[in-house]
Amino acid sequence: MKNWFTKKTSLRNELEKNFEASNDYKKVKYVNQKTKLPFQLTFFSTLVDVKILQTSVLPYLLENALNSLSDLDSILPIGIVEISKDINVIEEKLLTGNIMLTLDGNEKEFAFIFAPKEIVRSISTPEVEFSVLGPKESFVESLGQNLNLIRKRIPIKELIIEPLTVGKLSKTKVAVIYIDGIANKENVNTITQRIKDLEFDLITDSSYIVQLISDNGNSPFPQLLDTERPDRVAAILAEGKIAVAVDGSPQVLIAPTTLIEFFSSFEDYFLNWILASFFRLIRLFAVAFSILITPIYVATLNYHYELIPKDLLITLVTSRRLIPLPPILEALFLELTIELLREAGARLPTKVGQTIGIVGGIVIGTASVEAGLTSNVLLIIVALAALASFTTPVYKMGNAIRLLRFPFLIFAELWGLLGIVFCFCLLLTHLLRLTSLGRPFLEPSFPPRISDMRDAYVRLPFSKLALRPSFLQTKNTKRFNKKKASERKDIDE
Repeated sequence: MKNWFTKKTSLRNELEKNFEASNDYKKVKYVNQKTKLPFQLTFFSTLVDVKILQTSVLPYLLENALNSLSDLDSILPIGIVEISKDINVIEEKLLTGNIMLTLDGNEKEFAFIFAPKEIVRSISTPEVEFSVLGPKESFVESLGQNLNLIRKRIPIKELIIEPLTVGKLSKTKVAVIYIDGIANKENVNTITQRIKDLEFDLITDSSYIVQLISDNGNSPFPQLLDTERPDRVAAILAEGKIAVAVDGSPQVLIAPTTLIEFFSSFEDYFLNWILASFFRLIRLFAVAFSILITPIYVATLNYHYELIPKDLLITLVTSRRLIPLPPILEALFLELTIELLREAGARLPTKVGQTIGIVGGIVIGTASVEAGLTSNVLLIIVALAALASFTTPVYKMGNAIRLLRFPFLIFAELWGLLGIVFCFCLLLTHLLRLTSLGRPFLEPSFPPRISDMRDAYVRLPFSKLALRPSFLQTKNTKRFNKKKASERKDIDE
């Protein structure tokens, strides 16, 4: 017994020696005014809220009778007080915003008073997924605040939040969120196990989780959808999907997901189904246009000029009459210029970035045409392709679309339209092999599921969306009674 106590004491002394190297580590001794019992408070000043310490902890410890640690529950107005004899929890508790209280003469027990300092920004409007209609709240960097925004929208006992900790150095808190009785337990177990098995030292954002647990980490396509909108997370939880919130990240992950979801804006559900379907089709057309239009231009001028109408061919020949570069170099020059302007605008302060993007595009575009480096027609095509790429609602998918144009350009230069078709087959093969938590990434197109087409390329009326997506294999497949939802009865009927 003596050896055990000596070992524990030496462990505590070693911990204190490490802590004392930090300037924010505080050890303060006090004496209870009624029992004259000395006690010590130990904490990190950068992690503990000093106001809580001065108003809700220290006055009560000094003025009320304190004989043992068991008296704390009746003395302190703070509800979170934990008493432990385990030396190993001291490091964890102190570094998560707890105040450790020890009594003079009792070296075996410690009381931990939870008083963390919360430094978070206020809830603001979404910056990436902004919508004219609908709620204007977005997630922030506080896990507790984000969970509150979700709980507020789904106030039911079936909403389950499983806490996890990842990162050897960061000890980042992660929450796996789902609705019990709806979500497929296999999906929940898969994503929970993958997060538990993570071997990484520092997790500072949900983007780390995406790269570490995705089915195919070498794909440019994101296989987990991220969102900053609490209303979107509530909607996907009701569908039977799973959300992953990471402390310190304003983005919540959604899994499993499909390719078509990355081109669906949540604002579609605030509009009439006809308008929503029209805008969704426009986005899909814009993505195809953005990827293919410049490669088609290069392929047509190099190999298939006979496909161009005579009047248009005259315009193209006139515009390229003094251009010394072949079409591929001309296209690559403009595409890389657009990418440089995008990166410059994104990395500079907001107002300066907007100015650089607009003025830089106009000046460089005009100068390149007047200098005879590019043609007017290609400049218009590249500008339209860049504009079309901005219609992608999800930023990470937009980046993947930007990358795809370059391999298509190279194949178009090598083999013309045949090269474009070959590159498209490679892309389709890759997408067919992709999965999200083991679920097909191209669903409902492959494998074909007619029932899930109701909310894919178009969105049908809400009364037609009575079933949850079949690829999720949810426990409860029905969202509501379709027959009652279709009824239209006035009060006098």
